[in-house]
Amino acid sequence: MFKKIKDKVMSIKAKAVEVIKTKTAETYVDTGVKVLIAVVIGALILALLYALFEDTIAPAVETKVGEIFNYAG
Repeated sequence: MFKKIKDKVMSIKAKAVEVIKTKTAETYVDTGVKVLIAVVIGALILALLYALFEDTIAPAVETKVGEIFNYAG
């Protein structure tokens, strides 16, 4: 019974060592490029939303709020 457990543990260890040894720099570079692309796309989306809110939505909201609180009639 202990031999089966030992064999299983050794098999898992061998697989883990194999995975660690096969890691190449390409995977780190690929991950870095993916992160960089995500940051750039996120920045573009935020810039677009900021421009949309500042030019379109904010003035309309300001006007509506001003009309709501205009007690002069």
